[in-house]
Amino acid sequence: MTYFDYAATTPVRPEAVSAMVDALGHFGNPSSRYPYGREAALRVKAHRELVAKAIGCAADRVFFTSCGTEGDNWAIRRGVEVNRRRKHIITTAIEHSAVLETCRELEKQGYEVTYLRPDKSGQISVDDLRAALRPDTALVSMMLVNNETGVILPVAESVRAVKAFDKHILFHCDAVQGFLKVPFTMASLGCDTVAVSGHKIGGPKGVGALYVKQGVRLSPLLTGGGQEDGMRSGTEATAQIAGFAAACNAAMADRERLERTAAIRDYTLSRLQEELPMLEVISAHGAPHICAVTLPGYKSEVVVRVLGDQGVCISSGSACHRGKASHVFAAMGLSKPRLDGMLRISFSPDTTREEADMLVSALKDAAATLFTTLS
Repeated sequence: MTYFDYAATTPVRPEAVSAMVDALGHFGNPSSRYPYGREAALRVKAHRELVAKAIGCAADRVFFTSCGTEGDNWAIRRGVEVNRRRKHIITTAIEHSAVLETCRELEKQGYEVTYLRPDKSGQISVDDLRAALRPDTALVSMMLVNNETGVILPVAESVRAVKAFDKHILFHCDAVQGFLKVPFTMASLGCDTVAVSGHKIGGPKGVGALYVKQGVRLSPLLTGGGQEDGMRSGTEATAQIAGFAAACNAAMADRERLERTAAIRDYTLSRLQEELPMLEVISAHGAPHICAVTLPGYKSEVVVRVLGDQGVCISSGSACHRGKASHVFAAMGLSKPRLDGMLRISFSPDTTREEADMLVSALKDAAATLFTTLS
């Protein structure tokens, strides 16, 4: 099997597996006061420090979650309550569903949401954001890296614009696709809350983290026993947390991973353009691990299925769409033939040229044998 869908999920790194197996052998509850519990609490503390180092913040500002979706929900649902008399939210039309569906739920509760639209390249304008700001704006949410195009959004500049308008407006960032893929720290972004996830970086599924800036009075989304310093109740998932921390540590130790990823992406795109003249590159110069291409007039679902039968895994968009048309590419205003043929190819630092050549060959064969919808 040749895999090119690392934006959907990644294989669990050996270091993470080892850390999880070790953690499973230390079964104490971190909230317990006896030795087993105290040992577990010390382990979680060490893991939190590693994740905080990867995020670029103090350890006491990192709160473990079950996934990026939980982090986004927590930051937005509780973030608007910080400015509870304000009823306006700004986000982008190309956010992950975890953000968009949360905003739609808040619309049902009386909030007004402005959805900033991208340009033809998938980029969001800071000027458009400035124009959308209002005295009753409670929160802005903007992702760092789009999960379907790989475009890096201007988060830091947007934060500065928002805070210059009104320092009380909260700014949330879904950094799930950008975490350890593009360099950033909490100081460089300036956001109030940032969500990340473990399974996008070689960690296990079922664990993520939310950064909450010092001084931001975010109330819990999950209430109960008061774990995570009272911020997120529920017994800590010690094995998943251990795997998440180990994956962070391994990624930080591999200093050339981003360069290798960008190099294999560029090689793949060059070969695709050589072998498939009808192929169009939609995005290629954002985050190093994602690119979007289209075979205008072809049906991407059919192409994905045909390649899958040959053992080559690519995507027609976010795994969360479950076969539905991509709202990201639609928001970019692409023509229907281009929308029909959209493909997302995503890479890891370990993707090889041999694997890239297999993808190019399989896609070339598919294009030659499938009928297009163009007249």
